[in-house]
Amino acid sequence: MSHTFDVPTVFDVPTVGTVELTVRDHPGDPDRAYLLLHGGGGLPTMAGFAGLLAERTGARVLLPTHPGFGGTPKAAGLSDVGRLAQAYLRLLEELGLTGVTVVGNSFGGWLAAEIALRAGARVRAAVIVNGIGIQVDGHPLTDVRGMSVAELRGFSFHDPAKAPVPPPGTQGPSPDVQALVGYTGPAMTDPTLLPRLAGATRPVHVLWGASDRIADHAYGRAFAAAVPGATFTLLPATGHLPQLETPEALLDALLDLDGRPVSVTG
Repeated sequence: MSHTFDVPTVFDVPTVGTVELTVRDHPGDPDRAYLLLHGGGGLPTMAGFAGLLAERTGARVLLPTHPGFGGTPKAAGLSDVGRLAQAYLRLLEELGLTGVTVVGNSFGGWLAAEIALRAGARVRAAVIVNGIGIQVDGHPLTDVRGMSVAELRGFSFHDPAKAPVPPPGTQGPSPDVQALVGYTGPAMTDPTLLPRLAGATRPVHVLWGASDRIADHAYGRAFAAAVPGATFTLLPATGHLPQLETPEALLDALLDLDGRPVSVTG
């Protein structure tokens, strides 16, 4: 089921903004909750995995549409990744959830990292799945802004035949790419993010598709190396979107992480 929440968010004191968030809610055990954050491909890239995760674990699974994606409204003050991360933390407060595992893919992985830097007791851990946002010398992100949907499939999948077939007549860039750039800027990176990751206050796990051509696995290893105590898991025969290409392997890796002891600070 889908719900719309008006989340009060302090962007720049004393200015107070309200962010409208549309969230698919898979009801389940509130003491074992997940917040799933999609990437630039929008909600469809994460919807199937959200259902699989809820069915397999019995957990409550929340899947929001980032404001501006899929034609949803975007508050004027919601101008960068950090502010969107703040809005999601306020959402967890509004729902009264604690011990939430945040799982983000691609742009959602960047969001998960920003949440790990700001999180209090409401967040148990952050899982970055083929995230973007950092700058790594010698391993730049592939510029996807001018790519057609077909080109994006080739760069995003180990086996492009496993990619969802785009609707007939879909030729140009995804309409959500513009929404993505509205948060990330044209470079889709933040030069301050990599050094800031040392201050993450919750455990961080990095999962990476070995065949990713958007951000290679050396980029992923750099993500993990920047966070004290972070783990890194490489997923074979998988590209940039594990939740679409190898969802069972991603789920197994995620549940393996869930079974490990968690120590937190802050």
